[in-house]
Amino acid sequence: MKEAAMMEDVVTTNAAAERLGFVHRFEAGSDPARPPLLLLHGTGGDEADLLPLGRAAAPGAALLSPRGKVLENGMPRFFRRLAEGVFDEADVVRRAGELAGFVAGARAAYGLSAPVALGFSNGANIAAAALMLHPEALAGAVLIRPMVPLAHPPAANLGGRPVLILSGAFDPIVPAENAQALAAMLERAGARVEHRTLPTGHGLGQADLTLARAWLEARRA
Repeated sequence: MKEAAMMEDVVTTNAAAERLGFVHRFEAGSDPARPPLLLLHGTGGDEADLLPLGRAAAPGAALLSPRGKVLENGMPRFFRRLAEGVFDEADVVRRAGELAGFVAGARAAYGLSAPVALGFSNGANIAAAALMLHPEALAGAVLIRPMVPLAHPPAANLGGRPVLILSGAFDPIVPAENAQALAAMLERAGARVEHRTLPTGHGLGQADLTLARAWLEARRA
């Protein structure tokens, strides 16, 4: 029965992809105490990439997982970049608006409350941008290996939204000061930020799952 229900979710999602603007996967939740998760993959991932992480981090939560619409050498991303670590900020603004619109449409289509974003790398960056540009779209965020997506974002009021940032001490892509600047930026905007630096590089690991799961567990209704 569980497998059949999950397949029904996927079929429904494919039919709704054009209307909602993103190819995506949706899995209905079984635990109403858990907020839904918006899963945002890294460069080269797709809508299936973070589903196992979402299921493990928040068992029973509804999962909404879009595929980034920007292609870089055939690899999906959520916005354009000009070079490694150099973002096309006009595209960041545009794509964050598209993502916020997708979230609003998906909430209406699937009967969801505001989701908590769980993003990795490029997905964490677009989640941070969405928080700053469209705070109404998200209830909070787990940002794994994020960078500052916008050098000078407009003033935002995040109203105490909780944010967990998980950085890597040996990350060759994200300088430590950049991650710290993002944490400070979100705090100034009114978010309640917890920033943890792990003894790892840029990739996902068991420690990320353990910390994300404990953080999400503490935020059950």
